[in-house]
Amino acid sequence: MTHQTISPPSSTAGEKDIEGIIGRRIEYTYANGWRYEMYIKNATTIDYRIHSGMVGGRWVKNQEIDLVALTEGVYKISWSEPTGTSVCVTLVPSARISHGVIFFPRWVAQHPERTVLFQNDHLERMYAYRDEGPTYPIHVVAEFSDITLIENVGPDDETVIDSAPRGFP
Repeated sequence: MTHQTISPPSSTAGEKDIEGIIGRRIEYTYANGWRYEMYIKNATTIDYRIHSGMVGGRWVKNQEIDLVALTEGVYKISWSEPTGTSVCVTLVPSARISHGVIFFPRWVAQHPERTVLFQNDHLERMYAYRDEGPTYPIHVVAEFSDITLIENVGPDDETVIDSAPRGFP
């Protein structure tokens, strides 16, 4: 019997051009009615506001992300928050749709109001809540959304998301 080593595929799909999404401010509404706003500040950072839903009123600046282009014009943004929440959003701007999966730790599902604030000013509290838990079972929310606004505001602009959510115009 001959053993053969199989090399991983040499796909560069994850390395395709991400410039088409950097500097975009996107507003979107999930099928469950939750409304979000995301600014892809650069290749490693987003700012966002949550206008409605379980944690409506929450906003965050300088969230570190993993950003890849799955194929031309299709982007995946993933991150893990100080709360212990993990998120993965796939954006298809040309079709004006996205799909997001949010993995809320149990403590957020039980007490979402604790996260409804400007997170950056309360990081130590978020870490403490996360560490206190409970974490499991995870509350998973997976939804499609309609992208209602896409605008190119340019990269690294600190004024794009600089205040609490006030709802969409």
